[in-house]
Amino acid sequence: MKHTFSFLTALLLAQSAFSEDEGRSSALDRQWVAAGSNGKLEYKTTPKGDRIMDFSHAGYMGGGVALPTLPVKKEVAPSGSDDTAAIQAAIGEVSALPLVDGFRGAVLLKPGTFSCSKQITLTHHGVVVRGSGSGKDGTLIEMTGEPHTAFVIEGPDLSFPKETPANTFPVADAYVPAGTLSLSVKDATGLAAGDAIRIRWARTAKWIEFMGMADLVRKRKGKPDSPQTWMKPGTEVTIHRSIRSIEGNRLTLDLPFTDTIDAQFLDQEPAVVIKTPAVKRLSQCGIESLQIVSPPHEGTLKAGKNISVALKGDTEDCWVRDIVMRETLNNVQVWGDCRRITITEAHSYHNSTVEKGAGYPADISIRGSQVLVDRCSSHGLGGFYVATLNQAAMLNVVLNCTFEGTGSIQPHMHWSTGLLIDSCTIPEGRIDLINRHSSGSGHGWAIGWGIVWNGSVKHLQIQMPPGALNLTIGCIGGPHKTHSKESFFSANEPVTPASLYLAQLRERLGETAVKNIGY
Repeated sequence: MKHTFSFLTALLLAQSAFSEDEGRSSALDRQWVAAGSNGKLEYKTTPKGDRIMDFSHAGYMGGGVALPTLPVKKEVAPSGSDDTAAIQAAIGEVSALPLVDGFRGAVLLKPGTFSCSKQITLTHHGVVVRGSGSGKDGTLIEMTGEPHTAFVIEGPDLSFPKETPANTFPVADAYVPAGTLSLSVKDATGLAAGDAIRIRWARTAKWIEFMGMADLVRKRKGKPDSPQTWMKPGTEVTIHRSIRSIEGNRLTLDLPFTDTIDAQFLDQEPAVVIKTPAVKRLSQCGIESLQIVSPPHEGTLKAGKNISVALKGDTEDCWVRDIVMRETLNNVQVWGDCRRITITEAHSYHNSTVEKGAGYPADISIRGSQVLVDRCSSHGLGGFYVATLNQAAMLNVVLNCTFEGTGSIQPHMHWSTGLLIDSCTIPEGRIDLINRHSSGSGHGWAIGWGIVWNGSVKHLQIQMPPGALNLTIGCIGGPHKTHSKESFFSANEPVTPASLYLAQLRERLGETAVKNIGY
């Protein structure tokens, strides 16, 4: 009897273990990433090793770090006339202060209405412009004069030394999968843990043809067809990383790859790792706690327009927090050399619309990397709520946002990679991860390795690119007629974890990191 009990017990335990494994496998099949029996996230991979990447590196300081509150060093009150020069002068005074732990201080704009006819610019580390609140009793920036950008955070334009055999290391792997943290070089001699590197490879004619983008043609009624160029052969991709560790010739990096490197598409020139000297980007600057109001826009998007905030140049670890924007267009712009940016509680309101013409506005446009768009909203008719705009837009996250109106979240052109749209609500609009074909100037495949997670959206249009994934997982909403069926997982049935970004952040840095960003 004792032996029978032991046998039955072992059998039941085995069946239980099998059921748990089967459940985990089913969850992975349904959503590509799920919590395993030990509570850790487990990832499904493609036959080549591609997987959903760790998006938790998006945001200020690489994710999980609370935005700082800088001490006030200068106050400015509204004058009743043009206040641009007074605000810029106050920024100049604070910019001249010494750095203390990377910060200088805040310029506080007191309650009331500030009339501003020109751009206000931050170009020194550790300087913040803070209003006295974004509500009716707070600080209001009234844009006057010729159309302009209200606030610009502008870093330097950095350059790097010439590539030489001493600082260039050819990649040895035939295939580097999306989502991985490692790759091998032919000889790692001269590289060390902690080194900053760039990884560069070219978009070849062979790859462009593989993507179906070699023969884009725009049909024009009553006119000859117009050939369109998605990407020129030889266009280079450059990503910035640092080395965490080295084992033999294999490098482990600080950030995952957002795309693949496939040697069969590289012709005779391999991908290379380039050892890069340490550089100083503009950092620790922010615009916060104010309202920006513009006259209603008139005309098409090509007409002069008022823009709320732009981040330009080599800029990192900066933020836009608690701002309301009324009638401005292209409200927050993050340009291509910016990284580790947080845009949180930024709210756009539109009563006017843009006349149909060359393009539509985007409330938040992203050309940079590791951008976290968190708890933002848009209200009123418009074009794009969030748009990525080129291949430099990588590893970006849109989290817990609500967008009201008939617009869309839509990567716009030229193969951005690594976008997570997490727990967003768009009751009347769309999310489009698509091939835009010959639209615009030949925008073609706009996005690869895009994930829509637990969203509530009226229309979903998700298409599967050659050699890549775009997925919608746990989303409530109707698929568009051009939706790829193989992209659609757990339709109308939310999955766990509720937020992929927060689950990945919690696993990488712990519960404190999640609390640091207000969750």
